[in-house]
Amino acid sequence: MTVAILTYLALALVVAMGARWLVHLALLRGLAAPRLAHDITPADLDLPRETAQEIRLPGPGGKSLFAWLVMPATPGPHPAVLVMHGWGANASMMLQIASPLHAAGYAVLFVDARCHGQSDDDRFTSMPRFAEDIAAGLAYLRTRPEIAPDAIALLGHSVGAGAVLLHAARKDDVCAVISLSAFAHPREVMRAWMAQYHIPFAVIGQYVLRHVERVIGARFDEIAPINTVAQVRCPLLLVHGRDDTTVAFADALRLQAAQPAAQLLAVPGDHDLRETLRPHSGELVAFLDRACKPAWNKRLG
Repeated sequence: MTVAILTYLALALVVAMGARWLVHLALLRGLAAPRLAHDITPADLDLPRETAQEIRLPGPGGKSLFAWLVMPATPGPHPAVLVMHGWGANASMMLQIASPLHAAGYAVLFVDARCHGQSDDDRFTSMPRFAEDIAAGLAYLRTRPEIAPDAIALLGHSVGAGAVLLHAARKDDVCAVISLSAFAHPREVMRAWMAQYHIPFAVIGQYVLRHVERVIGARFDEIAPINTVAQVRCPLLLVHGRDDTTVAFADALRLQAAQPAAQLLAVPGDHDLRETLRPHSGELVAFLDRACKPAWNKRLG
């Protein structure tokens, strides 16, 4: 009898482990970001052709990251902005900000996160991994003598916005942060995703959330923008579309309430701000100038 019971328990354990592995694979597949090709390059912009370079920079875990570096024509060192796209996007979708930043004298690094654009693949990506890729981009910029290392800002969109907030909360090494269309809490995003796929939260939702936390190696509360934003010590600009149907404008108000020192710029439009942001590029440049150029001017002086 004892042998039979032990055999049954062993078989039950194998089945349970197999089911857990299948759930794990299903989650990785369901949460995988689509890899889209670049639809434009800096050559398609109104920039001098010689100002943009294609870069392969060393990323985490031996992976390499693709990036474009757009440099001012004047001698350096220059202030710089590292730009990170959102989930399922790529660096080309952020290039609309290149021309006004270049005209204002900034070097701009547009990075493809792992599993996106032309960067290397990995088992999975996540907001913490976006933040790791941002750190790799910053490390690269600081190897370039044309860049002022104490005058580098971050700009991110959506998950990329959450990632720049996460980096700035952990490291006091950037002069400013611009967050575009950031959500308040990843748990809320996950619950909306489960509702979209009719996954019953009361039945398996909590298990899914805990499993995702184990996979990414971080608790949602630790990385949630509503919590990290309060730890950002540099000047912060929150930009959000009033008509955002992906991340409600109310999330921007919650983030500002959590960090009263942050500025909030409400703009027309939905989650993708590529077109509606263009008329407000002067406000973004003015914010960066106030935050980053004093350190840059001091270095030059």
